[in-house]
Amino acid sequence: MPAMATWLVKTEPDVFSIDDFARARVTDWNGVRNYQARNFLMSMEAGDDVLIYHSNAEPPGVVGLATVHATASPDKTQFDPTSEYFDGKASTANPRWFCPDLKFVRKFARQIPLDELRRTRALEGLTLLQKGSRLSVIPVSDKHFDTIVKMASQKSPA
Repeated sequence: MPAMATWLVKTEPDVFSIDDFARARVTDWNGVRNYQARNFLMSMEAGDDVLIYHSNAEPPGVVGLATVHATASPDKTQFDPTSEYFDGKASTANPRWFCPDLKFVRKFARQIPLDELRRTRALEGLTLLQKGSRLSVIPVSDKHFDTIVKMASQKSPA
C-alpha cells in the first residue's frame, strides 16, 4: 500500500473560509485553473492529510486540517457557463479540470501566520515559503506537515 501524502491547499476566507468548510463538512475542491495545481489535485489519494491555508487574508496563514475524502473527478464548474470557472474548451467527454472531495477535520485553535511560518527553521524548504510560490495546491513533506500541526497546538510566540 502506498504511503499517504500530505498537502496544503489555499482558499480565500471571503470566498470559502475554514468556518464555511466546517459547516459543509465535505466539499469538492473546485475552481483550480492551473495545470500544475490540477495535477497535484489528481495525485491526491483518499486518506491523505491536507493543511488549509487562508490566502488573501490579513494575515495569511494555516488555519486548519482536512483529509482527502475521495479522489479527483471532473470539476463540474468547468461545464457551467454561469460559473466563473467555466471553460469553453472542456467537455464531459474531454474534461480539463479535476477536483477531489475534501473532508473537514478541524479548525486549529490558532492560525499560524505566514510570518511565523517563515521564522520557523524546521520549515526551511517548504514550497509555500519559496519566493514566487503562488500555487494554490502544493505537496508538503511529512516533516513540514508535522511541524505545522505541532505549531497549531502551541501558544503563539511572543
